[in-house]
Amino acid sequence: MADGPWSEEENALIVADYFAMLADDLVGRPYNKAEHNRQLQALIGRTRTSIEFKHQNISAVLKGLGEDWINGYKPAFNFQMALVDAVMRWLSQNEGWVRRAPGAPALSGLREQTALWVGPPPTLSNEAPPQELEQMQFIARKFDVAGRDERNRNLGKAGEERVLAHERAMLVSAGREDLARKIRWISEEEGDGAGFDIASFEPGGRPRRIEVKTTNGWERTPFHISRNELAAAEEWRSEWCLLRLWNFSREPRAFELHPPLEAHVSLTATTFQASFA
Repeated sequence: MADGPWSEEENALIVADYFAMLADDLVGRPYNKAEHNRQLQALIGRTRTSIEFKHQNISAVLKGLGEDWINGYKPAFNFQMALVDAVMRWLSQNEGWVRRAPGAPALSGLREQTALWVGPPPTLSNEAPPQELEQMQFIARKFDVAGRDERNRNLGKAGEERVLAHERAMLVSAGREDLARKIRWISEEEGDGAGFDIASFEPGGRPRRIEVKTTNGWERTPFHISRNELAAAEEWRSEWCLLRLWNFSREPRAFELHPPLEAHVSLTATTFQASFA
């Protein structure tokens, strides 16, 4: 059996194997992890345990990149940057992966009026261990994860559509069908200049101006916010909120942030970093 640092070829082979399993995992196709492991043992000459742990390392890299990972391979950190480079090479050679249609089902006509799970935002008390968080933040900054998600219009539009369904479901359940009918998808109707995406209401009738930010990754994936959105948050402090959708391709969850935004996050230029106070 091979020993020592993994070669570039070995990393490339195991990364390709991981994404083959992940593609099946995301659509619910059955696959056999043990068989994948056995095939890699024969191909690269590494032990079952070594391959298993490297799969967990890949999960950690993908978590740092704000991407989906295989739940059965718990992220294991302290990986080498050579593995990150191998994952990025695979993604650059398979550009359709990042731009693929979002995994959460499109709500055609918004027929599926279901509410989202909305919980508290991340805090210092529940953040990852410092060494793990530092590694994930480094990867996110180096590869501009926030910019990638911002440019992914398929993902952004699907997230906004999901929030529209959530807002309508919440108002209908509160007996305010009249207000539910008045919700507007501002970014779709007027473009991105308003500084928010959706005009909704509280059950009592107070307006809600909602800016939606969506990622397939975990809740601490960094995201961009524009100066126009910051200005809108300041102008409509009592009405504006940022609704952060995460884990979108599997089971969408969310949390809300309200102005002043600086009270919630560490802000650098126009990018919210994944370090919540």
